[in-house]
Amino acid sequence: MPEKRLFLRSETETRFIRLKPLTQLVAWSGSALLVSWTIVATAILLMDSIGAGNFREQAKREQQTYQGRLNALAVERDSRASEALAAQERFTAALDQISVMQTQLLASEERRRELEKGMDAFQATLRSVAEERDAAEAELAELTTQVEGDASQRKVAKADDMERTLEFVTGALTSTARERDQVTADASQALDAADEIASRLRALEAKNNEIFQQLEEAMTVSVAPLDKMFRQAGLNTDNLLRQVKRGYSGQGGPLTPLSFSTRGSEPDPDAERANGIISKLDRLNLYRIAAQKAPFALPIKDSFRYTSGFGPRWGRMHNGTDFAGAYGTPIYSTADGVVIHSGWSSGYGRLVKIQHEFGIETRYAHLARLRVKVGQRVSRGQRIGDMGNSGRSTGTHLHYEVRVGGKPVNPMIYIKAAKNVF
Repeated sequence: MPEKRLFLRSETETRFIRLKPLTQLVAWSGSALLVSWTIVATAILLMDSIGAGNFREQAKREQQTYQGRLNALAVERDSRASEALAAQERFTAALDQISVMQTQLLASEERRRELEKGMDAFQATLRSVAEERDAAEAELAELTTQVEGDASQRKVAKADDMERTLEFVTGALTSTARERDQVTADASQALDAADEIASRLRALEAKNNEIFQQLEEAMTVSVAPLDKMFRQAGLNTDNLLRQVKRGYSGQGGPLTPLSFSTRGSEPDPDAERANGIISKLDRLNLYRIAAQKAPFALPIKDSFRYTSGFGPRWGRMHNGTDFAGAYGTPIYSTADGVVIHSGWSSGYGRLVKIQHEFGIETRYAHLARLRVKVGQRVSRGQRIGDMGNSGRSTGTHLHYEVRVGGKPVNPMIYIKAAKNVF
């Protein structure tokens, strides 16, 4: 770059500016840097715009998939509930039928015992009459012999009396034999009826066993995903159910344990299986109540993208999940609870803290606007603030935390666990 001179001429005078090689190099380098920076900045803006559009489309597709999954699982849950209710109705009808059959069987057994006692009494009477008949025949033979050897009128009259007595005894024996045959026939019919009732009872027991198996399988399929969901969320299921029971301690209705004994003895195997199914129904109902009170939901319903997850970041622990979206995007409570903080909090900026059941707390940070106050009760899905960029933040986003017993846990555990059930 040789030295150049730039002449500036006016009406009265002429001036020039000397451009040294170093000056020219600096000017050309500055111009090149300015043009390069303009090109790079334009490319970055274009790429960010294209990427943001792709993220929005991906978020919409994920939201549609999530909604479809929710609808399918809701339909399946309703179907399982309908099957369980239908099976419970069939089980109740079967129990009523068993009760009727047991009553009939006990009545038949009692009648059979009475018939056996009557037969024993008739047989004893028959033996006694037969003995009397034999004695009368012997006496008649003796009298006949005496009549043949003695023509006394007194002996003949006595023989006639004995003959009439014998005829009376013979008639009584004939009547007793007919009654005995009738009692025997009645006893045989009672035994046949008892065998038929026993056969029907065995068939009914087999049907009940099939119903029990279907109910037990349905309860296992319904309870296992809920139990897995709460364990993945870091909650102790036994303590969780005890807390729910303390809040809902009513008894009665279909969840009352069954007892078919009136003597205080232990229930039979069918009653124990029925009580086991009822216990699982009760556990399913308690899980349903707990799921409604735990933060198994997303705090944002509009379009968003995940920008930072739970875990170490830049040498520090990131205790939540970040959701990026448009400035002013509505933020919703993920479960019922009480607001324990609503205001500015150092690096969190504008922060809302909500205390839920089971020692769970959720935090919503970097808000642009707060829409709740301390002490206010909020419901799942209620709007509590707007997305912003307050506090220690590099852009518009929501910092969402879940804490159990004061310790932070990964919020995605709750969100993903909810997708597996709801």
